[in-house]
Amino acid sequence: MTKRALRIGLTGPIGCGKSAVAGLLARRGAIVIDADGLARDVTEPGEPALDAIAHRFGPELIGADGRLDRSALGRIVFADPGALADLEAIIHPAVRPRILAALDAASETAAPAVILEAIRLVDGGYADLLDEIWLVQCSPDTQRARLVARGTDPVDIELRIAAQAGLVARARVVATRIVVTDGSLDATARAVDGAFEATLTDRI
Repeated sequence: MTKRALRIGLTGPIGCGKSAVAGLLARRGAIVIDADGLARDVTEPGEPALDAIAHRFGPELIGADGRLDRSALGRIVFADPGALADLEAIIHPAVRPRILAALDAASETAAPAVILEAIRLVDGGYADLLDEIWLVQCSPDTQRARLVARGTDPVDIELRIAAQAGLVARARVVATRIVVTDGSLDATARAVDGAFEATLTDRI
């Protein structure tokens, strides 16, 4: 029998480099599933989740082109834990089948690994589906500097960081490896390569 592709979950706070780590693993031949990208897909025009969001948060969040104003929605939910919980209750049931289907499809390929990149990896109940979970971390100063460099409004930065309070503590409980990304991209690449080689070796 052909061994199923290794499944690695990537999680960590916003601005700490999950996408950079995923990209480095993709260079090693891994297939990357971006949970945030799939979450955006389920809020495209014509999707039931978009109608549910408009009903809960107001039709003014839908532009003339029929698309969701994500920035306006973000300002609402990251300032109100109850509103964020309501949004997640809409998004997660819609996106979960897509994530599961993507995992199943990618796992049957010849790729050395399948990467699930998701902030809500643990809270979303995906940990038990994965062979390893990597927690991507950086210092608060590095995190804020990266978000500023992206052009994120300083107020939004603090709201988003606050909304993810406790994420690292919950992820640490199940994390197989921790990747620290405070250094240069080259340093991160070396750390990722080392972790990936160790992961592959452990699976033999």
